[in-house]
Amino acid sequence: MGNSLLVGTRKGLFRIERDDVGRWGIAQSWFLGDPVSMALAEPGSQRLHAALDLGHFGVKLHRSEDAGETWTEAPAPAFPPKPDGLEDKDPMQGIDLPWNTQLIWALETGGPGELWCGVIPGGLFHSSDGGDNWALVRSLWDDPRRQKWMGGGYDFAGIHSILVDPCDLAHVTVGVSVGGVWSTQDRGANWRLIGSGLRNAYMPPEKAGDPLSQDVHRLAHCPANPDRLWMQHHNGIFLSDDGGENWRELHDVPPSSFGFAVVVHPTDPDTAWFIPATKDEQRFPVDARLVVTRTRDGGRNFEVLHQGLPEEPAYDLVYRHALDISGDGERLAFGSTTGSLWISEDQGDSWQSVSKHLPPVNCVRFELTT
Repeated sequence: MGNSLLVGTRKGLFRIERDDVGRWGIAQSWFLGDPVSMALAEPGSQRLHAALDLGHFGVKLHRSEDAGETWTEAPAPAFPPKPDGLEDKDPMQGIDLPWNTQLIWALETGGPGELWCGVIPGGLFHSSDGGDNWALVRSLWDDPRRQKWMGGGYDFAGIHSILVDPCDLAHVTVGVSVGGVWSTQDRGANWRLIGSGLRNAYMPPEKAGDPLSQDVHRLAHCPANPDRLWMQHHNGIFLSDDGGENWRELHDVPPSSFGFAVVVHPTDPDTAWFIPATKDEQRFPVDARLVVTRTRDGGRNFEVLHQGLPEEPAYDLVYRHALDISGDGERLAFGSTTGSLWISEDQGDSWQSVSKHLPPVNCVRFELTT
């Protein structure tokens, strides 16, 4: 059961711990004042990773081998030089696509010593030595369809979801905003664009069902049944039973099917949680009421969970990576753009406020996954 969290914020990385009487609070902090876009605790070890977005000074990666007691700077994923004369432009803006890492948006483990990293502008990087060296996955970057990816919430497209199949570590699925769902069966040597049945409502009708045009907000799978994938899409919630090859849209989801975050129970593929909001230009909780929604029956029915969440008007937005679930499926935690952090110890039935005064939260991750 997860007794501690890593919380990456606009102004630092925090560890939140549960004491012996069940109280949660801030135990440690690092990189205060610096934006932390992503954090990762490697299962079964004391190794931590923190990605910093330092603006003018660029993207940095820091690593700890002793659970955060000390940190050292590690190599950050870097693009190769752009070939002379190559035309590589953003299709929406018509401007040159930068061949340098703008943001580390996803960081996941694979096999022993293996890491996967998704960045803006749309690059996927792989390390086989724990992050000492990174290689751009050229098979995906050089795919001509990549040049049709578009920016969603950011100016340029990015890879924000990386799912490594625990039953087959060579099978990796990534989600791109805006560029659909891509899958490899051979650790990135070859890729397929998948996603039949998805629908992007803001695209022209003739492109609404094009897998390449899909605005994926977040992908999640059930580790015990990795063929069951859940997607929070820009305009709905979708479910796949065949590893993302085919999808069906879920309808009549209260109070809204729009949002950014989704997590799935680690052993029950029918149970998933979402945090809804309004769209498109105005993004805040529906009717200014912060709630969590849960389905236990594969999306046929949804419960609206609010016990312990604010009764007064609330305007918290929860980003893609700011909702997480513990390895036993009992505890959930999420942080918001207002710097609030909540934890549930009963699968979302009730929530307790841990802090209302953190910086805006970018990511929340349980450290213990067993």
